[in-house]
Amino acid sequence: MEAKYIKMTTQPVEKLVLQMAGPAIGSMLMSSIYNMADTYFVGKIGTSATAAVGVVFPIMAVIQAFGFFFGHGAGNFMSRALGQKKEEEAKRMAITGTVLSLIMGIILTALGLVFAEPLLYLLGSTETIYPYAKDYMTIILIGAPWMATSFVLNNQLRFQGNAFYAMIGLMTGGLLNIALDPLFIFTFKMGIAGAALATILSQLISFCLLYLAIWKSDSIKLKLRYFTPNAYDLKNICIGGVPSLCRQGLNSVATVCLNFACRGYGDAAIAAMSVVGRIMMFSTSILLGFGQGFQPVCGFNYGAGKYTRVRKATIFCMVSGFCFLFVMAILASIAAPHLIALFRDDPAVIEVGAIALRYQCFVYPLNAVIIIGNMLFQTTGMMFRASFMAVARQGLFFIPVVLLLPLMLELQGIMMAQPVADVLAFLFAVPMILSFLKVLKKDKQEGIGK
Repeated sequence: MEAKYIKMTTQPVEKLVLQMAGPAIGSMLMSSIYNMADTYFVGKIGTSATAAVGVVFPIMAVIQAFGFFFGHGAGNFMSRALGQKKEEEAKRMAITGTVLSLIMGIILTALGLVFAEPLLYLLGSTETIYPYAKDYMTIILIGAPWMATSFVLNNQLRFQGNAFYAMIGLMTGGLLNIALDPLFIFTFKMGIAGAALATILSQLISFCLLYLAIWKSDSIKLKLRYFTPNAYDLKNICIGGVPSLCRQGLNSVATVCLNFACRGYGDAAIAAMSVVGRIMMFSTSILLGFGQGFQPVCGFNYGAGKYTRVRKATIFCMVSGFCFLFVMAILASIAAPHLIALFRDDPAVIEVGAIALRYQCFVYPLNAVIIIGNMLFQTTGMMFRASFMAVARQGLFFIPVVLLLPLMLELQGIMMAQPVADVLAFLFAVPMILSFLKVLKKDKQEGIGK
């Protein structure tokens, strides 16, 4: 631990971020591939089946939301505690976050299975989509406990600077999912249920590998004797986890609103926007992985009072992320129709999806500032700023825009909703980030407010 402390607080921040980001990017890409693989192979079944994956996505987003809530809540605290050399507190937080996420996963499974039918219609399902969505969601819910807890183990490894082990666990699951999807869907003729089964089995393998990685690496070990939850621990989980819960939870609500807005334009519109979401998620996952390489560097140095290193790392990540997304936006815009057709070769789906994808590409680089800024506030324990930025993009702005803009522009308004929300979120984020960076000019500076 002492050697890790010296490494995290003395090596050049650019080098550290890149070292941590490589495995984290691999992990996030695999998480994205879980969803993309299902969308790709289910797209061979039909348009309604493709739309069903989009309808069930909010359920998966909620599972992820609680996984990130406990994972980021525990992980952020652990990185700061290790930076302050408080190893006992880190040990207690590690097992607390893990056990609570497992319990929450069981609760989500029970509630989802009991209220399956009304829930699916609430999520925007149509009569033609419902049979596919029910088969898919039922199996996904069974895997909720270990799906949520996998995110916790992944984040604990990552926040302790062991992102390589986290990558191995998630990449193995992602590759397995790609292999099992066609086997279950087509060879065993299970249809969309096969895609769901492939996903939860792959996630189970990831969970087991991540758990083993905790014990094989120099990470804090998970020991039940440290499971003594108290108000202090729960408060710190909330400080680090509420922004993620808000962000992922609102992703779920935003997708529901998007599905409802699209319902009047048929299954093709729902399918198209679902495919666009998967494509954008792929690029965003790379940025998130880059940001996750930033978070342990930020947490260790903030905990150690080395604020100038935090500031330098933040600026480096924002500039690098903006440049990356700019290149990705150009490529995606050029290849938009082909990318949509890759997932569902339906003229109606391609027409809507290509336009929506190009609209989003136009402002896509702004997300580098929004996402890295959110991670900065979350890792440094600025819960209110982080929570505000987390809800701004998909909650404060997207939900009202996607409900109101179609009233004036119809389907065109639906396709423009996300880029409009991104611009508004960016305009709100910049002043908050600049004001915080001003107080990070000197090491051990006092009076940084929460």
